Amino acid sequence: MLQQNTNLQNQQGTMEQPPAVMSTKDSLYVSDMLSWNLLAAKKAHFFAQQCQDQELKNEMEKCSAMHQQHYQKILGHLNSHLTQHNAFQ
Repeated sequence: MLQQNTNLQNQQGTMEQPPAVMSTKDSLYVSDMLSWNLLAAKKAHFFAQQCQDQELKNEMEKCSAMHQQHYQKILGHLNSHLTQHNAFQ
């Protein structure tokens, strides 16, 4: 019964705890997420510098800041898990 519940949770996409080891596919996906957010932040900042309209410029800077925050949050999660992993070794 417990295995059925676990399988049902996995089919629904919910996970109580992250796995202890990242697969290669997961690692590549995280790397892509970091790259996408960094590129989006840089592009939004660049386009903000090109804007003449102050309102649009402010929105582009907000967009850049949002992607920078996402990038930092992902790095923070990775670093915290790395630190925890190293503490147990």
